[in-house]
Amino acid sequence: MFSTMQDVPLTVARILTHGSTLHGNSTVTTWDGTGPVVRTYAEVGARAGQLAHALRDELGVTEGTTTATLMWNNAEHLEAYLAVPSMGAVLHTLNLRLPGHQLAFIINHAADRVILVDGSVLPLLAAVLPQLNPTLKHIVVNGPGDRSLLDGFPGRVHDYEALIADRPTDYPWLTDIDERRAAALCYTSGTTGDPKGVAYSHRSVYLHCMQVNSADSFALTARDIALPVVPMFHVNAWGMPYAAFMSGARLLMPDRFLQPKPLAEMIDRVKPTVGAAVPTIWNGLLDELDAGSYDTSSLRMVVIGGSACPPALMRGFEDRHGIRVVHAWGMTETSPLGSFAQPPAGLTPDQEWPYRVSQGLFPASVEARLIGPGGERMPHDGVAAGELEVRGPWIAGAYFAGAGNEPERPEDKFSPDGWLRTGDVGTITPDGYLTLTDRAKDVIKSGGEWISSVELENHLMAHPEVAEAAVVAVPDEKWGERPLATVVLRPGATAGLPELRAFLAERVASWQLPERWSIVESVPKTSVGKFDKKVIRAQYAANDLDVTLLAKS
Repeated sequence: MFSTMQDVPLTVARILTHGSTLHGNSTVTTWDGTGPVVRTYAEVGARAGQLAHALRDELGVTEGTTTATLMWNNAEHLEAYLAVPSMGAVLHTLNLRLPGHQLAFIINHAADRVILVDGSVLPLLAAVLPQLNPTLKHIVVNGPGDRSLLDGFPGRVHDYEALIADRPTDYPWLTDIDERRAAALCYTSGTTGDPKGVAYSHRSVYLHCMQVNSADSFALTARDIALPVVPMFHVNAWGMPYAAFMSGARLLMPDRFLQPKPLAEMIDRVKPTVGAAVPTIWNGLLDELDAGSYDTSSLRMVVIGGSACPPALMRGFEDRHGIRVVHAWGMTETSPLGSFAQPPAGLTPDQEWPYRVSQGLFPASVEARLIGPGGERMPHDGVAAGELEVRGPWIAGAYFAGAGNEPERPEDKFSPDGWLRTGDVGTITPDGYLTLTDRAKDVIKSGGEWISSVELENHLMAHPEVAEAAVVAVPDEKWGERPLATVVLRPGATAGLPELRAFLAERVASWQLPERWSIVESVPKTSVGKFDKKVIRAQYAANDLDVTLLAKS
């Protein structure tokens, strides 16, 4: 027996039409450096229609055409987010923090026909133009910027506002296309080798939105104001723009003003209720809130993902500012929401902490398993560790291999039975909570035992005079590998390395304590704000770090 239910495709166009009509009075606010610029969802929907007409009628964008954005979080970027997939084309978000050669690689690999670019990042695009293939025909510039930088471009250059002006606002959105078709294309950050493309389907985007809006996740409603500090070029801002348009939650877009002071000012003035960013962003914001006088009472929750959040950072927000921090885990290949750390019901605040500092519970649509070093399934007992593998309707099953090519399924990324190999090592409790102890490539293998670099980092960053700490494995003749701790001290700090080692010794086993220490001005970061540990390892190998040896006492 088959069901009697209607078979209605789950498409981005349905999110667009729903948000711009039923939630037409909701707003997207873009911070321009001095204050808010406001546009309603109805206006965003109308301008998305004008953009779609321009893309189709003047720039030759048709169904399946990859159309790229090199933009900050702003209203115009949201218009492209909605227009491009809803007209049947593929939205390709370009990471403006990638090195030039990788940026050129993904533009060419995706065969982008059009790039929409904010004027403030024109120098970045101009620098890679000589490396681009002739498949790129048009560049559309949003906002002020030096257009003369594009003089060598053989295609056509357009102004965004001039391009969409006087065009119809109604567009025949493709609400009924095959929901399995690609809606958006996002590339990994390429920390090793070239970035890999993940093509999200309309179906996966729609289902992921529903999960973002669920009660045990972001729980966005029309009464919320969402602040996605996480860039729209990084895994579609964790799905928040689409989820907000679906739920009617208002959006506060920070544009390029991601520094602690402007973030604190926009929170004080616009009163967002939910925020999302990587730990490095929230770490800087916490320092600003501690030093200034801002009203942050509107925030009911900030979500931290991208890398493990130090418990000290979570407690700092909660104890000093009354802001609840919630951990989440995901990656480009998981759309990205893979788990969310809301604790079970009926616990006291102290009993909640072991759940809150974990990576959280898997939603109903995400299955997970742990695989040991010999390929064996590890039990979900909260103790046995293994590499995390996942599958589900918004989990990648392959990588985009370029137009006309079959998808790629490298063996180190996908299991023979189709599960995604995440490269994360961790444990899962019997009630389904995930705790990641390290990346497989970052775990320290010392004398036949594993040392978690993340655990050492979290303990070090709990010291009141430590701003950041990154721990990496370095070669050791006796033990194979040993930890090297690199530490960024806060301004005016007086703590010495022996004090930091003693602080750490109270929290971990003595054999896990690093012998090698280095005070650094800053920890190198990847394009998405994570600690770039391969750079630290290279610095150590090249003797570019001032390393102090602390012998065991």
